[in-house]
Amino acid sequence: MKLIVEELTQVKFITEKTNNGKNVFIEGIFLQGDICNRNGRMYPMRTLSKEVSRYNESYIKKGRALGELGHPDGPTVNLDRVSHMIMTLEQRGNNFYGKAKLLDTPMGKIARSLIDAGVCLGVSSRGVGSLRLTNEGHKIVGEDFMLATAADIVADPSAPDAFVQGIYEGKEWIYDSNKKTWVAESIKNIVERDVISRRLTEERKLEHFTRFLDCI
Repeated sequence: MKLIVEELTQVKFITEKTNNGKNVFIEGIFLQGDICNRNGRMYPMRTLSKEVSRYNESYIKKGRALGELGHPDGPTVNLDRVSHMIMTLEQRGNNFYGKAKLLDTPMGKIARSLIDAGVCLGVSSRGVGSLRLTNEGHKIVGEDFMLATAADIVADPSAPDAFVQGIYEGKEWIYDSNKKTWVAESIKNIVERDVISRRLTEERKLEHFTRFLDCI
């Protein structure tokens, strides 16, 4: 499965004053379906709706929907880099609107300082899934898509597509049940391992066939 990242700038940062100071929230579109985005990828609404429902039940409602500050290079949420907690994610037409609260963590404080200084920030969803290439050159995200987080905070929402694809689509991510985490493996290693596996299979077939002939 490939790590898939989508960046959006259609969010706003809202400050709400409280008796103890102020809370800062991120609001806006976190995910979009049934449109070909600038990375040439398209998420079918059926796929997104199903995954958002799972994400809501398993993460948001249980207070486990976290996001990071910056561009992580894997599908795991790193607790030492968490900056905010996603509180809501709901469908409105072909868009999924979210709301997240900045936390009082080191990264949350950095994000708050950047916002106070007027830095333009965006959000980036992060997940794993397969991609199917169409005749038109578009990449359709498969039904196996799973969200790692609905929103990381990013400082460069207009990063070049080649940069994003080079990092996130050049590896296959495999879940290691023993380590209970996602591990990356290069496409080259996977192909080489597959070739070796097929060669061993053919050798075993030949060995069994030779034994069969000896028994005749």
